[in-house]
Amino acid sequence: MRIIDHPSPNCNERRDGLQPQFVVLHYTAMDSCRAARDRLCDPSVEVSAHYLIDTDGTCLRLVDEGKRAWHAGQGHWRGLGDMNSRSIGIELDNPGDRPFAEAQMCTLEALLPGILTRWSLGPEAVIGHSDMAPARKQDPGARFDWRRLALGGMSVWPDADGDMPSRPDEERFFDDLARFGYDVTARTPALDAFRLRFRPHAAGQGLDAYDQALAAALASGRFISPGHIA
Repeated sequence: MRIIDHPSPNCNERRDGLQPQFVVLHYTAMDSCRAARDRLCDPSVEVSAHYLIDTDGTCLRLVDEGKRAWHAGQGHWRGLGDMNSRSIGIELDNPGDRPFAEAQMCTLEALLPGILTRWSLGPEAVIGHSDMAPARKQDPGARFDWRRLALGGMSVWPDADGDMPSRPDEERFFDDLARFGYDVTARTPALDAFRLRFRPHAAGQGLDAYDQALAAALASGRFISPGHIA
């Protein structure tokens, strides 16, 4: 994998000596990778990311990993704020309404292991923008293949086999989401963000037993193993 440096001025030092604890994935929601690159490098816009991956697999490094890129905005994960200081941001060229290109996913899969190794992070550290900002964001969206990343050991996917409750328990469900990392202060956005990542085709339906089983697996750290076939 070749990484092309294209420095963005939109960055600063990580605050309070913080280092990356998470990797946040985004889609660009723009017409082209060039348009996204120009925006992420425009000082008047004040947004950026550490990496930008084109649909053809080209990877641009916009901000050094040690610096604080401006990609996450307001949000929380595992009760922690200032996610810009706590994360590395990766933008994927995609408008949000289509599958992610194979070459793009291959580059992402080549990029992530190095990031996780450099910062001593596990696969659970890789999250979506919608996970940490459920009331504001939907990226990387319903078309992103989270299970594929988990099978490669670069994210997590719940293993809920054989753990189906007879009916959902709303209080327990949101407790489990909070244990996994979601801010459940506003419950509807938290449910929507959880479903967007783990059950995109169930969005809009009422809470059910399968939601409950998935949330319980996430909260207890029961994840499918890399390479698992089911």
